[in-house]
Amino acid sequence: MRFGILGPLRVGGGESTVTAGRDRIVLAMLLLRSGRLVPVDELVDAVWEEQPPATARAQLQTCVSRLRRRFSELGLAPDIIVTDPAGYGVRIPPNDLDAEVFARTVETARAAFTAGRLAEAGERFRAALALWRGPALGGIPSHSVRRRAQTLDEQRLSALEECVDVELRLGRAAELIEELTESVDQHPLRERLRGQLMLALSSVGRQADALAVYREGRRIHADELGIEPGAELQALHQRVLAGDLALAGREPRPIAPVRSLPRAIGDFTGRQNTVARLVKEIEEDGTRIQVIDGMAGSGKTTLAVHVATALADRYPDAQLFIDLHGHSERRPLAPTTAVATLLRQLGVPAERIPEDTDDRLALWRTELAGRRALLVLDNAATADQVTPLLPNGSHCLVLITSRRRLVGLDEGRPSSLPVLDADEAIELLGRVAGAERIAAEPEAAAEVARRCGHLPLAIRLAGARLAHRPRWRVADLAERLLAGAGALAELTAGQRSVGQAFALSYAQVSPQAQRLFPLLGLHPGGRLDSRVAAAFAELPLADTQDVLDELVDAHLVEEAQPGRYRLHDLLREYAQLLLAAPKRQAERQAALERLLDYHLSVTLAIARTTEAAGSRRNLPAHTPGRPDLLAVPVAEGRAWFEDNHAGLTALVRVAEEEGFPTQCWQLARACWRLNFDGGHLDELVETHTIGHRAAERLGDEAAVAAMLNYLASAYFRLARFPEAIRAMEVALDLRRRHGLRGDVLSTLWNLGLSYSANGDYRQGKAKFDEALDMINGQGDGDELTNLLNNLCCGLIGWGRYTEALPIARQHLILARQAGDMAQIAHAFGHLGMIRHRLGDLGPARRILRLALYLRRKARHRFGEGEVLNEIGVMERNAGKPERAAALHRDALMAMMDAGDRIGQCASRNLLALAVAEQGDAASALDLYRRVLVDAGRLGGRYEQAVALQGIARCVRKTDPASARLHLTRALSLLRQLDVPDRHEVERLLAELG
Repeated sequence: MRFGILGPLRVGGGESTVTAGRDRIVLAMLLLRSGRLVPVDELVDAVWEEQPPATARAQLQTCVSRLRRRFSELGLAPDIIVTDPAGYGVRIPPNDLDAEVFARTVETARAAFTAGRLAEAGERFRAALALWRGPALGGIPSHSVRRRAQTLDEQRLSALEECVDVELRLGRAAELIEELTESVDQHPLRERLRGQLMLALSSVGRQADALAVYREGRRIHADELGIEPGAELQALHQRVLAGDLALAGREPRPIAPVRSLPRAIGDFTGRQNTVARLVKEIEEDGTRIQVIDGMAGSGKTTLAVHVATALADRYPDAQLFIDLHGHSERRPLAPTTAVATLLRQLGVPAERIPEDTDDRLALWRTELAGRRALLVLDNAATADQVTPLLPNGSHCLVLITSRRRLVGLDEGRPSSLPVLDADEAIELLGRVAGAERIAAEPEAAAEVARRCGHLPLAIRLAGARLAHRPRWRVADLAERLLAGAGALAELTAGQRSVGQAFALSYAQVSPQAQRLFPLLGLHPGGRLDSRVAAAFAELPLADTQDVLDELVDAHLVEEAQPGRYRLHDLLREYAQLLLAAPKRQAERQAALERLLDYHLSVTLAIARTTEAAGSRRNLPAHTPGRPDLLAVPVAEGRAWFEDNHAGLTALVRVAEEEGFPTQCWQLARACWRLNFDGGHLDELVETHTIGHRAAERLGDEAAVAAMLNYLASAYFRLARFPEAIRAMEVALDLRRRHGLRGDVLSTLWNLGLSYSANGDYRQGKAKFDEALDMINGQGDGDELTNLLNNLCCGLIGWGRYTEALPIARQHLILARQAGDMAQIAHAFGHLGMIRHRLGDLGPARRILRLALYLRRKARHRFGEGEVLNEIGVMERNAGKPERAAALHRDALMAMMDAGDRIGQCASRNLLALAVAEQGDAASALDLYRRVLVDAGRLGGRYEQAVALQGIARCVRKTDPASARLHLTRALSLLRQLDVPDRHEVERLLAELG
């Protein structure tokens, strides 16, 4: 065995070969869960406990690297430690870890004991105990390691107790006395060991010593616990007094089998991985208590009974089941009542069941002693309800199910049951409603499963509806689930309904949780954090976190990732129904307003840090929200937005639907820059279209103009230039009417760029000239900087590089004076492009590299793609088409991230040219044809012309007629645009004759 944890940590056959304290903790945690991934957060907690540093994850990686190096030094494979996005793990052969060898050896001993082979059982138990070198992982101070190591220590003690039972029956009492005396001294409150010592002493005629051992135990119980010893030890005391303990050669007493498991359902579906994992943990890892929790209707009981039935032959003495009514219309069973029921299942007559609670529990433990029993404790309410029912020793298996996470349970491995995956859900629907019927309408079946949230109870009820209505199509049920009163109204059959199952869970949580849960159903996004919930509930953040934890433990809310929460679709519908009552409408509207105001406060605060001074001017004013809720998201900035942008788009829709027009357009405006730079152009169009409607309803012409102006920015990126121009012309008229000089200027230079991109250079120049005249009369540096930026873009697009050069230099000077890093990045990019196209290759290369660095630093993906394409052209011209192709591919990814569709077409055209120069004409043709389709759909005439020209180059030797046709079409497009590039096309046509 190359790894040892049954004592001090041992690696490679020697003690303490890993000496660094943190490394020892990490390795110990991994070995304690060999074969499974340990989440990074658990490892961080184990190493640093309550105060992890900000660099904890990086330091953890360093620990793993050191361990791998140490393994190599010891002749072990470094890849024993595996890395996964979820955490780390160790994979070692089963005979290389002493704890796994111990567990298997103990199981063989128990099997021999059950079969009556006492000598063999004793030998196997002793072989297992001989593997121990001291307390598990002794000398490692981590609280997490110690807590898990204590489980191993408990397994050793249980094995020792079972071994002593066997050896007492084999007549070895005298040999055991010294070992038992030492063990009782070390574990004075362990009653089974004390009783075994009393048995051994009595068996060799030392009754007085046995009685003294009892008296000492009674004193310790009184002093430390304030109670008497258990009923079993007291009964043993009475037998010692009576001299009734001749045990030498006694065989195990026969135990009558007891079976009270419910029938396992015949159509059990899915969960194969879960079942396999549970069985492995029970059979191979020695897990004796499994806790299965999950939301109402997730199939916990069905799974527990299925696993119990599969393992029943391994627990031949008793297979028991009890419903503890933790979540039902009845009161939860008290432990003493549950024990009475279980004792009756074991065949104990009612008259033998004690009235006293402690005596009753002692009898329960006595009855299970020596039995290999399986116990299903179904529908538990709390850890306190089940703890008294847990048997001693490791020869019994307990499966516990609950709608709550039983976090107070000291022992047991938890498994939170998710909903079914899509395929499993459809398969279950087919088993209930008929496989052929479901197979005939696969899309409708998938929609039914989706509307059921893949929840087993919901799917069974939906399948039952179909099974009892043979004339219905599956699509009919799908429509009913989408329409009318919603899915919950349809998901009912007799006394069973999903809504009623949810109601039982809801009724069990605290009043604060009952108030917050319905409010969470108002949030339209997939996920939310505790700050959103605090804004909803008007609670301090710490109190809100406690309430969310309660809802998570009750499986009414799911913690999708640390600090991020979501509701199952059906639970969201149930939450919304709770707020739909007329008496709660005022509460609902107030909560919606708080929700919108919170997100508006956050996005406006972020926008004020990300937008240029000129555009910040027209951000709406808004009263700041609670500082304790805003600090973190504002500090996270763009990262917070990217995590929440889908929910923010949905909130704009909610604001319109629920009658909050001011918050509607203001939230759309606040999200503009973040959507624009993040490439969320479809969302930008949707939110500003909605915001435009809201502003018109308010009669706020300044807001209408703002919505149209920023809507046009998305149209421009999407190459919808005519729509962009129309929107900005209306915005320009409104802004002129209201005397919004700065906004008029920004609209003029944006119009200049849009007209130019649409091929109307005269109109574009006219708009730029008008803006220049306004600035020459009166203007500030920001206005001139923005104008020069757009004018430079236009001049480069027209091919007027000599005119663009002084404009770019002036732009750079002003941007540097203002310290505006975004504008500095734009200026360097334009300057590098101009110098390249004027033939100044050395300076151009240096400037473009600087521009690339600055644009990446600013996370300006479109600008990054623009510069990458320019550098790629330089590489291709320098005879390096492979390097050029790589740059153009990176540029294409950047344009895709930015959502700029014409930019994607330009990148594909350049990539095709580089690929063609590598000799791969077929791939180049595919790229050009893709551009023809995309640019044609967008109306991008220039990129169509470039693609046509590229196709002609690829086929001119093999198909001159086709090449001539493509060049003619390209020339027609370029003449419409009046750009200098047409001369190259004319030359190629002339060559073809």
